[in-house]
Amino acid sequence: MSQTLNNIISSLQRSGTFINSLIAALTIGGQQLFSSFTFRCPCQVGKNLPYGSAFLVIPALILLIAGYVLRSQTWPITTEYCCSCASPRRQIRSLERRLACLRFFSITGRALVAPLTWLAVTLLRGTYYECAASEFTSVEHYPVFDNISGSEREEILAGFPCCKSAPSEVTQVRDEVTLLHRFQSQMLGWILITLAITALLISSCVARCCSPLSSLQHDYWTTHLHNERELFRQAAEQHSRMLIRQRIKKLFGFIPGSENIESIRIPSCQDWKEISIPNFLCMGNDSQGHYSFLGDRLGEDNEEGKPEVIELKL
Repeated sequence: MSQTLNNIISSLQRSGTFINSLIAALTIGGQQLFSSFTFRCPCQVGKNLPYGSAFLVIPALILLIAGYVLRSQTWPITTEYCCSCASPRRQIRSLERRLACLRFFSITGRALVAPLTWLAVTLLRGTYYECAASEFTSVEHYPVFDNISGSEREEILAGFPCCKSAPSEVTQVRDEVTLLHRFQSQMLGWILITLAITALLISSCVARCCSPLSSLQHDYWTTHLHNERELFRQAAEQHSRMLIRQRIKKLFGFIPGSENIESIRIPSCQDWKEISIPNFLCMGNDSQGHYSFLGDRLGEDNEEGKPEVIELKL
C-alpha cells in the first residue's frame, strides 16, 4: 500500500496538470489574502489609476519572473544554449536546439500559470479595476451632474469605490457605476481566461507537431531528464562529501565523527588564507578541474616547513 501511494504521489508530482493546478490554487489563495490585508483604494483624484493598476499588473510581473527563476530547467538552457561567455564553446546540433526550444516553451507555459491566474482572479473580483477606472467613467448622460463643476465631478467619481458620503441623488448613480465596472472587469477576466486556454491548446498542438520526437519518445525523454537530474544530484552530493572529508582531514588531521583521533594538525597562516580562495571548475587549459575551496596546497609536502602535528594520548 505504501509503495502504491508513493508511486501515485510521484506520478502526480511529475504531472504538469497537477503542478499547474497547485500553482493556480496557491495563487488564488495568496490573492485573496493579499487583497484583504493590503489593498485600500485611496479614492483621490489622480491616485486611483496608478494604485489600482499597480496592484493589478506588478504582482503578475513578479509572479512571471519568479516562475522563470524558480524553475530549475531554466538555468541549464541559459548556460548551455544562450550564454556565450563560456570558452571553448561546444558544437550544438540542430536536434539539441529544437529540444531546448521545446523545453523553453514548456517552462514559459508553467511560468505563465501564476500571473494569468492572478490577473483572471483580480479581474473577476473587480475591486482593482473599479478603483483604477472610477474617475474616468462617463456620466454625461446623468442629469444630476449637469450643475456640478468638473473638479467636483472628478472628486465624486474618485470617491465611488470607497462609498464616501455623497448627495442622495448621486447614490443611485454610484450603484450603477459600480455595477458597470464589475461587469467590465469580469468580462475582461473571462476573455483573458478564454484567450489563455485557446493559446495553451494551440501552442501544445504546434509544439507536438513541430517536435522531432514521437509521443512515446517524448515521454521517455522527459523521464530520462528527470532521472538524470535526480541521479546526478545524488552522485554529486556523495562525491562532494567524500572529497571534502579528504580535504578536511588534510587541513585538520582528522575527519569529523572519527572515534579514534591520535593526532591533529595545526593549519599554517597560508593554509587559512587559501581556505577562502575559490577554485573554479574546469576553467582555463588545465587538464583536471579544481573542486575544493580548501586549497590544493594542503596535499603537497612542504620541505621548508612541515605542518605542526599534535599527538593525542588518550
